This record gives sequence, C-alpha cells and structure tokens, in this order.
Amino acid sequence: MPYPLRPGTMYMMPTHFGPMTGPRQGPGGKAGVFSPDQRKTMTVSVRFLTDTGLIESFLPPGFSLDGEPVVEVFASYMTEIAWLAGRGYNVLGVRVPVVFEGKQDRVTGPFLVVLWENLTDPILTGREQLGFSKVYCELPDPVVHDGETHCTASWLGFRFLDLKVRGLQEVDPQAPAPAPEPRDDGTLRGVLHYKYMPKTGAWGEADAAYAVLSPDKGPGAPPRAAYRGEGEVAFHKARWEDLPTQYMIVNALQALAIKEYRGAAIEHRIGGGDLIDQRIVA
Repeated sequence: MPYPLRPGTMYMMPTHFGPMTGPRQGPGGKAGVFSPDQRKTMTVSVRFLTDTGLIESFLPPGFSLDGEPVVEVFASYMTEIAWLAGRGYNVLGVRVPVVFEGKQDRVTGPFLVVLWENLTDPILTGREQLGFSKVYCELPDPVVHDGETHCTASWLGFRFLDLKVRGLQEVDPQAPAPAPEPRDDGTLRGVLHYKYMPKTGAWGEADAAYAVLSPDKGPGAPPRAAYRGEGEVAFHKARWEDLPTQYMIVNALQALAIKEYRGAAIEHRIGGGDLIDQRIVA
C-alpha cells in the first residue's frame, strides 16, 4: 500500500522513512522548534574590486551587476547549532552585488555565487529546499598566529584557497552600517540565489530553474564583536585531476583580477534564522 505524504510537511529522499528533520523542521514533522537559534558564528571576510566582464559571465538570466564589481569572499565557523543538536559546521562563500529584474519582482542584494560547506546535511537541505548553490569541501578552523588569521579550503587534500586577515582594529559593533538608498518602487532586498535541478534522463533540461531570495529582515542584532583590517585572498588554479568536479568553479574564481582590495573584517555573532521565508522571485 503506498504511503501518504502529509501536506505542509517537509520530505526529502528517502521519503519512505517519514518526514525529514532539518533546520526548518524538527522530529515528527514539527515546524519552528529550532528558532530562534543561538548558534555562535565567527565570520572572516575579504573584499576586492575586479573586472566587470568575468563577473557578468557568472550571472543567471535576469541578473545584472549592481554598481562596482566588488567580490566578497567569506568564511564562517559555526558552533552550537540547534538543529544539529549542538554540533557545528563551517562554510566558505563568494558573493557579488546584483539586481534581479523579473516579470513580477525586482530585487537588489548580494548574489551568492557558490557556497562550500564541510557537512553533508546542510548541503542537502540548502540545495533541495532553499536553492543555494552548495558544494562540499574541507574547511578546517582558522589558524591565528602573530596577528594574522589564516583560513584555508581544500578537497581531498588539494588546497584551493588561502584567505588571510591582518592589522585588525576593533570597531564599535553597535555602529550602524550604512543604510541603503531608500526605494519606493517595490524593490525587494536580500540574498539572491539561482536554483537548478536537472531532469532525470533528459540531460540539459531542468526540473527546476529559477531565482530564489533569502529576504532581508532589516539590520537585526549587531555583532557581539567586530574588527576591521587588511586582507588578501588567493584561489589556486586546479587541474581536472586535482578537483574532478570543482576545477571549473575554482579556476573561474582564480581568473578574477584583483585590482585592489577593499578591506577585511572579522565579526562574532550569536543567533541565526531558519530561512523558512525563502521564496521564488520571477
């Protein structure tokens, strides 16, 4: 006898064991049990100005660059995550400022070009449910020595990224960030993504292909501590033999010219949302 799927309940493969448990759903299909999350996060970031051309080649349909081609590379290290029963994981992301122009929606904000994570569970839930462009890599905790914070990323022993921050000065975490220019044209704000799922057996066709938005909820709580300084980032060119499924990602980022650095930062935060309000924009 076929098993029924309960409406309004989240499932993921394999569905035959019942509702899945993840960041947006607790045991037995209960919603909202992990929010608010009191995770602890340290984020290390470096920003740089590059050329427009290569950045534009990354952008899906409906997306265009918003202002200067400034790339932000960030690594976040998270602990005490509620939906993982107190465990944690690390992420490495690349984002650029964009505008999305759809038939119904207009959105401004960073486009998350790629997000590496070092744990399977958030990769699967983030790709399938939310439409994040998530892939796996090894992300050890940063090394802090002699005034420098050094972050690395690798895949099965091949190190493809070095990110360093130095000369840090503590700043007032309560100081408000520069407010975006006000708009009265219905423009939405948030982090943009492009969800793509292939259609089985019809290669080159999509089961899903559309832009999605993590809506901006406003400034939120300020960081517990914040530091600003200088930094540098280097993606290392890979052969197919080094990164069989990711060499094209890393090499595209390695090819971005670094015309000038635009600062570096470290922030410490407590808390996080479950992104249950993720939505399609069109």
